[in-house]
Amino acid sequence: MEKLRRVVKEIAYVQDYTKLSTLHQSLIPILSLASSLYRVVLSIRHYLYHFGFFSKHRLPVPVISVGNLTWGGNGKTPMVEFISSWLADSGISPLILTRGYAGGDEARMLTRHLRGKAVKIGVGANRAATAACFFKRHGYVDPRDYLVEGKWHEQKEGSWINSRKVGVVVLDDGMQHWSLQRDIEIVMVNGLTPWGNHQILPLGPLREPLTALGRADVVVIHHANLVSEHNLRDIKLMMREVKKSLRIFFTRMSPSHFFEVGNINTRIPLDILCNGVVLCVSAIGSANAFVQGIKKMGTLYVDRLDFSDHHSLQDTDIEIIRMKLKELEDKFGSMPVVVITEKDYDRDPEILRHLSPYKVMALCSELQIIPCRDNGDDDFKKLLKELVEVKVLGANQN
Repeated sequence: MEKLRRVVKEIAYVQDYTKLSTLHQSLIPILSLASSLYRVVLSIRHYLYHFGFFSKHRLPVPVISVGNLTWGGNGKTPMVEFISSWLADSGISPLILTRGYAGGDEARMLTRHLRGKAVKIGVGANRAATAACFFKRHGYVDPRDYLVEGKWHEQKEGSWINSRKVGVVVLDDGMQHWSLQRDIEIVMVNGLTPWGNHQILPLGPLREPLTALGRADVVVIHHANLVSEHNLRDIKLMMREVKKSLRIFFTRMSPSHFFEVGNINTRIPLDILCNGVVLCVSAIGSANAFVQGIKKMGTLYVDRLDFSDHHSLQDTDIEIIRMKLKELEDKFGSMPVVVITEKDYDRDPEILRHLSPYKVMALCSELQIIPCRDNGDDDFKKLLKELVEVKVLGANQN
């Protein structure tokens, strides 16, 4: 199954099918048929929601959705953390709603990063039901309580920040979760591989056609620091053909430190990899960005083993990793270091211990908004405030 996933992903991101192997090309007709069927189902589902055959739940607090048009690696979870941390620091307690896909690695990482802040995390496929449970247990804040004369009024520490009540819901991976109404739609785009072959799943990486960008309030191009100005300009032009008024921001992942598997409380400086031999092992949506980041740390040599997004390592995978490590050790005459992402650590921290005596370290990074004219960190937060103000006031007038 892992091999099939890798083959499908390679097809989804290739621009010229003639360069594919015979095996890859033999799968294209099957994937094309499946994509056509998926497109039909998507259209029917959209029709049923649009005309009210399927209901949309309205929550009593503003909902900020963070989603994407393609499969993983778009920076959704780091953006959810960024927004939730800012809300908590502003005195408004957010509730993160996440489906807990593939064992809940993202939820565990969010819990660790946001520990000590007034942030709640609800895990479950039925987001409306999960939210209802939290509202019943903790209560919620009427948004008019933090809008003074229609303007967002940040609370001082000691007011809302210590309250158990939920002030805002942040919807993780929410763009295709149509059963829940949202007030702000943020769409994350992987700048390194924005649309792949422009085809719908499973032939391509798109969950919906690009016209779905018309629903977005904000688009964020992630890993923008690794993308050329020319390519960034092309991505912006393509999106503004769908919606001219889109506000577009740029983000990057900024590495801060490592921790060693088995001792999560350690803070190992980034320069530990200087002149070292490294094996990057990951099961994430955008391994290229992760590996490029490691290469910039002054390493002597970097090799990689990529697994499909959310893949849980098995004993056979550990053996493959150990074989690769032995090859690197024989080649360079020193023990290589294994570097993984935090998501890989949270998926199954115990199995990584089986790589002993090789050292395994997890890279810790945080999302940063890249300043660009009037689209910087403060501008992003100001825009979210304004959008909440408009939606809340509009709802009250209705």
